[in-house]
Amino acid sequence: MSKYSDYDFKPFLKEAIKELGFEEPTPIQKEIIPLILKGKSAIGQAHTGTGKTHSFLLPIVQRIQEEKQEVQAVITSPTRELAQQIFDTLNQLIDKTDISAKLFIGGTDKQRTIDKLKTQPQIVVGTPGRIQDLVKEGALLVHTAQILVVDEADLAFDMGFIEEIDGFASHMPESLEMFVFSATIPEKLQPFLKKYMESPVHIHMNDKRPVAEGIDFILVPVRSKSKNRRLVEVIEAINPFLAVIFCNTRKNAEAVAAYLAEQGIRAGQIHGDLSPRDRKKMMKQIRDLEFQYIVATDLAARGIDIQGISHVINYEIPEDLEFFIHRVGRTARAGNKGTAITLFEPEDEDAVVRVEKMGIPFVQKDVKNGEWIELKERHARQNRAKHENEIDAIAKAKVRKPKKVKPGYKRNMRWEMDKIKKKERRKRNRSK
Repeated sequence: MSKYSDYDFKPFLKEAIKELGFEEPTPIQKEIIPLILKGKSAIGQAHTGTGKTHSFLLPIVQRIQEEKQEVQAVITSPTRELAQQIFDTLNQLIDKTDISAKLFIGGTDKQRTIDKLKTQPQIVVGTPGRIQDLVKEGALLVHTAQILVVDEADLAFDMGFIEEIDGFASHMPESLEMFVFSATIPEKLQPFLKKYMESPVHIHMNDKRPVAEGIDFILVPVRSKSKNRRLVEVIEAINPFLAVIFCNTRKNAEAVAAYLAEQGIRAGQIHGDLSPRDRKKMMKQIRDLEFQYIVATDLAARGIDIQGISHVINYEIPEDLEFFIHRVGRTARAGNKGTAITLFEPEDEDAVVRVEKMGIPFVQKDVKNGEWIELKERHARQNRAKHENEIDAIAKAKVRKPKKVKPGYKRNMRWEMDKIKKKERRKRNRSK
């Protein structure tokens, strides 16, 4: 299908799509929508910002039988914020219908939720732990659900939620249709997939290129300065609408935020140690634009859709380089431009090279007095050093120590070697 109007959606869905301004489905939507409409289980491998959420919500809503007041589809996501976003998006589609949907996430009153489940919702959206709790309590009846969506499956695995998903999926019908969405498919996730999915269609979207579109990738060497000082210099050289500074650990995120506070730079924090109440308060402050800078960790920030991020700063390069793509994908959303700045030290060279092989076009720059200065290509000095080493080896191989040494023989050897080196350099320069 090349246009949304080509799908035989119900009138209210067509109206909702029109109001959202959608005309042409994204590549993943073209692949996934027909599969869910046909009831064929699938694995959708795609990064954030590809239109993934509507790829499963639209056909699920299309298939809901409004006359049956029972759970027909369960959609699970590993973070409360992402579950909330999916639920909000779902409500945009079913707003003018009698389809019932409920959101179940941690940080809310469980008993009150149980009390409200006397009538079962037709679509369930929630985090794995809370859904599993409600199923165990016998309050949420998922045995009638024909569809299960596992969003951000690799993150769910990293956060240890696969057991909870397995717990409530085992209560669902044998004919369950499962739709798994993930940026990567870790090997350790395979047993879970094989348990519930028989010959699923695997959709792998090659979306490396769109990640780089609209983003300037700047590489800033830390050099002899402290990384914290370097970060402040970078901050002084940009005037972001909103910048997210990524650290690899909660401890580092807290330390960076504390250092910035000492420098008079107020920054919000998003990491796994925040209580549900503090996390909710922080998200509200961020959406109310109370902060210009946010210090975050990967697991805490992934799945959070914060509008208006103009800059991403990698204080550290992530150990799992897939997270680099997730990080930079936070900026340049919805056709806007963005900047991704990465601080790097000599020991990061290997990781930087691997990131470049993922299609990221770095430009190396320095910051002096609040101004950006473009540096020579990062590899130029390395290549020069490599060539010099090769030339030295050639000269040493050609000039041997004489069997009978005379006074001044070392000086004569150096002269001979210098002549050979000059000749070799001229030859190489001519061949360029």
